[in-house]
Order: sequence, then structure tokens, then C-alpha cells
Amino acid sequence: MNILITGSTSGIGEVIAQHLLQNKYNVIGTSRNPDGIKAKLTYPLLKLDITSQASIDNCINELEAKGISIDVLINNAGIGVCGSIEETSADLAREQLETNFWGAVNLTKAILPQMRKNKKGKIVFITSLAGLIGVPYQGFYSASKHALEGFCKSLRQEVKEFGISISSVEPGFFKTNLHNSFKYAHPTINDYSQSREKVLGVFAHSIENAPKPTAIATTVLQIIKTKNPKYSYRVGKDGKMLPILQFLFNSLFEKGARNKFKLPS
Repeated sequence: MNILITGSTSGIGEVIAQHLLQNKYNVIGTSRNPDGIKAKLTYPLLKLDITSQASIDNCINELEAKGISIDVLINNAGIGVCGSIEETSADLAREQLETNFWGAVNLTKAILPQMRKNKKGKIVFITSLAGLIGVPYQGFYSASKHALEGFCKSLRQEVKEFGISISSVEPGFFKTNLHNSFKYAHPTINDYSQSREKVLGVFAHSIENAPKPTAIATTVLQIIKTKNPKYSYRVGKDGKMLPILQFLFNSLFEKGARNKFKLPS
């Protein structure tokens, strides 16, 4: 079984890749600049920039030229943009959506013809708790993940007749290096400074003190092994509890969120 994983050279993607390798799957990773990374990994890397349609086409053509048919696509690659919505420029917001949403959409559309022809396939999207609730000072990151959730739910209904399953893995906080690679909005607005620093500080602390993302990799393996996987897989305590709290008791959720992030009421 051939599994293609985007964003597989660090963080959640690398943990998933290594876990699948240990379970004897044929893993193919991707990177925008694979040459300097290949020697450090135990699985092959293809060059892929998911924000470029030409790069996506080249990647698919390379797979076809090698006679490789993808059985499972794991859309994991993404970036994080931080800042208040008012502070975030249109260009930076577009970069967030182009990577997290359109990158996954365009790669998925490129893979689908092959899966339809084969009458089988699994596509797994690593979304986020932020795709289920609103996160202050990560409005456009939340928007990109919410967009993915809506896309996945519609796509799941459209491709089921072709033997293709669509699943969304929605992690809460896990220990990765994501917060060290955030892009920050500039220029900043002073009125937001105090609450922004508190929120981002709590966010970074939560990631640094969270468990390793092993549970996410285990969940992905479960999806691959399941004949008819379900749509939603919420992973981690926060990922399971907070969306339910928001849906059923929104005022209580908002109060709890403001307390967690140390924001004024």
C-alpha cells in the first residue's frame, strides 16, 4: 500500500510517517526542498510545494512515471498565522488560506482521478481543534481549518460511490514545533498587545507541555486499517471536550476560553 504524506519532514507529519513505516507501509513524503533533508529520513521524499499547481502536477507526473499508484493521501502540510484579524494583512491571510486550504484542495483534486479509476482510496485531512472552535489571534488559521472541514464533509458524500473514503483528524494540543514557525501579523495595533501576548503565551505553553503526537499517528493507522472509516476523529482531551462545550453551552465555553487565555470579560 502506497501512502503519500504532505508536510512529512517534521512535527505531526514525520511522526505519522515513522509510525506507518514501523507498520510496514510504503510511505512517500513531500517537501518543498527535499535535497537537504533526504539523508536524514528513512523514507523517500518528492519535491512538492502545495501552493503551486505546477509543482502539484510535476509531483503527480513523477509518481505516474514511476508506476506508483497512491492508495492513501494524508493532507498534513500547513502553516500558522498569528495576530488579530484587524492586524492581519490581506496578503498574509491569503497565504494562510492558500497553504492550509487550497493546497490540500488542489492536491486532492489531482489525486482523485487515479482513485476513481481504481475504485478505491482513502484521503485523510489533518485539520485541527481550530476547525471546530474559534481561536483568538489565530482567526485566519481557524478559518482555513473550518474551510477544510466543510470541504471534507461535502467531498465525502460525492466520492463515496467510487469506493473513496474521506476522514478528518482533529487534534487538540500536541507537542510539535508549530508555534516556533508561526508567521506574525505586522504592523501590530497597540490596543491588542496585552491580550495578544497573553493568548499566544498560553498557546505556546499548551503546546510545549502537551503529549507527543503519537495518538494522532495511531489514529491515522486506525483509519487506514478500517474498511469504512468514519468522518471525524477527534484526538486529545481538548479536541474532544471543547467543541461539545461550545455547541451545547456557548456562553460557558466563551467564559472558559477567556479564563484559559487570561482575557478580560
